[in-house]
Amino acid sequence: MHHKLELLYGWLYPLIRTLGFGDTFASYTSLIVNMIEMVGVAYIIYWIFRFTLVTFLALVAQRTKTNFDDLLVNNKTAKYISYLIPFLFIYKSVPVILEEYVYWEAFFGKVVGVYIVVLTLWIIRSILKSIRDFLKEKPKYADKPIDSFIQVIMIMLWVFGSGVIISRIFEISTNTLLGTLGAVSAFVILIFRDTILGFVASVQVATNDMVRIGDWITFDKYGADGDVIEINLATVKVRNFDHTTTTIPTYSLISDSFRNWRGMLDSDGRRIKRSILIKAKSIRFLEEHELQKMKQIQLISNYIDTRQQEITKFNAAHQIDKSLLVNGRNMTNFGLFRKYITGYLEQHPGLNKNMILLCRQLQPTAQGIPLEIYAFSKDQRFEQYEYIMADIFDHVMASVPYFDLEIFELSSTLAVDTNTN
Repeated sequence: MHHKLELLYGWLYPLIRTLGFGDTFASYTSLIVNMIEMVGVAYIIYWIFRFTLVTFLALVAQRTKTNFDDLLVNNKTAKYISYLIPFLFIYKSVPVILEEYVYWEAFFGKVVGVYIVVLTLWIIRSILKSIRDFLKEKPKYADKPIDSFIQVIMIMLWVFGSGVIISRIFEISTNTLLGTLGAVSAFVILIFRDTILGFVASVQVATNDMVRIGDWITFDKYGADGDVIEINLATVKVRNFDHTTTTIPTYSLISDSFRNWRGMLDSDGRRIKRSILIKAKSIRFLEEHELQKMKQIQLISNYIDTRQQEITKFNAAHQIDKSLLVNGRNMTNFGLFRKYITGYLEQHPGLNKNMILLCRQLQPTAQGIPLEIYAFSKDQRFEQYEYIMADIFDHVMASVPYFDLEIFELSSTLAVDTNTN
């Protein structure tokens, strides 16, 4: 290669000397012409390779079903490669052209060498970006933090490339450079602290599958409540349900507590856990005529009949004095109401019957007896979930008077006094 370059650039100097010109004139004239010749040949090489690469990619795009080649074009991979080839030619030509000019040979050699290293990194970056865009189109990888992995790889490559550039410019050996970096490692760690923490967090998030793109997360510390739209080395972007965007440091995902709703969305139902307060003084035993009236409620009609037979048999066997309702076994309006709500939930089309479904009484409070519904909706979507839950509690609250019960409400007088205080 070196011999061929000498033939390319060494023809003019002897020719000028044979024409009778001096050594200085022949040397500088040969240098200028050779520089122009080198730039011209490099330009021709650039256009040849650019045309070849573009044509080749166009043919490949026509014959393949994948769009990876289109992504390479969009990320300017062919353009960077077409720049690299002529600069490699220039890099090899400079020592031949400037052989007699040691200072300028070293200077231009370093400049071209640095540019080649940077251009090589740009080519690798464009290929990695194409791979990233290609993988994001695949459903299998759509929720993976690909940006974080690409950024980590590029940081490592830039660190390596910076070492090569420094070695090239200052003519430092690799061992000496590594020793110097070791001596200033504490300073480097201080500068790149956030990057290092982000790298560690990205690895742990990906390894433990803590967060994926598309997950619904709630992070109270940062006011985030929405879907994850981007995960990279430094930050996680969340599009909140009010269409604002919250940026969370990646490291916070492993250092702070947050809620990921993916498990709920991937399950067969979304939990409904809500209660109403029943006034304790409205709960009482039911007399026979009241039970006969409540048999008109179809959901509990058979239950009342069966239950009445069991209670009558028990009271008779134990010779219970039923002159007072409190004696023996009895049915209460609150117990029947719970049974009614349970039957209503079992027939509701919006609930998943294969998951927990119950109506339970909680510990009494100063405001009354909490009656809680614990069930799971079939549809996990926010709008449908809210509709199902509202539909259930509309019916529950409207049913309370039929059982001669009362829902606790803060009296208007007490409410005014509380607000005044």
